[in-house]
Amino acid sequence: MSDHSKSSPLPTYFAVWIALLAGTFITYEAAKADLGVFNAAVALIIATTKALLVALFFMHLRGASEKLLKLVVISTIFFLILLLALAMSDYGTRAWN
Repeated sequence: MSDHSKSSPLPTYFAVWIALLAGTFITYEAAKADLGVFNAAVALIIATTKALLVALFFMHLRGASEKLLKLVVISTIFFLILLLALAMSDYGTRAWN
């Protein structure tokens, strides 16, 4: 028998969905508040927490094999570095106009 037939994950999905809604509300409230230099840090912490919830529960990485987790982490870091490099190269060349 497969692991999916043991119990319904529906209550877990609803709990994660409520947590994501709460995270969205916290993001909204944090955007209205003037946190000074901590605005970006707070936004990134909230976004990372919400992404972690989605990855662990909705993408089923919570019970995945260690090899799959390593692949996901390595590919995530690669694409993060790629996006940051492209964004910084765009930002760095704006003064040339």
